[in-house]
Amino acid sequence: MQKNYRLRRRGQFHYVYRKGKTSGQPCMTLSYVRAGRLQAGFSVSKKVGGAVVRNRVKRRMREFFRLQIPKLKPGYYVLTARPAAAEADYHELARDMERLLKKMQLFREQA
Repeated sequence: MQKNYRLRRRGQFHYVYRKGKTSGQPCMTLSYVRAGRLQAGFSVSKKVGGAVVRNRVKRRMREFFRLQIPKLKPGYYVLTARPAAAEADYHELARDMERLLKKMQLFREQA
């Protein structure tokens, strides 16, 4: 995922947590705030596992999100992994993320 699509600062994450709407699935939660452009941040705590596991989960989440960027509404997205994400494979994470995006109606309308 390109750097211009990433949330990087702590304040940006706190803004999304404070002002955004949140929804959850077994492997992750999604917080969203409407904005003029699309940016996303990914959070994986130490409860999920060691550094190798956390990085693997984050890579999988980023990759699926990258593929969805053209279909998504602009805004700030923060995806937070839950401990169940450590045992989940790519397809389970992708399914949970897709369900969250549909549940919160974040896909653009198809013309």
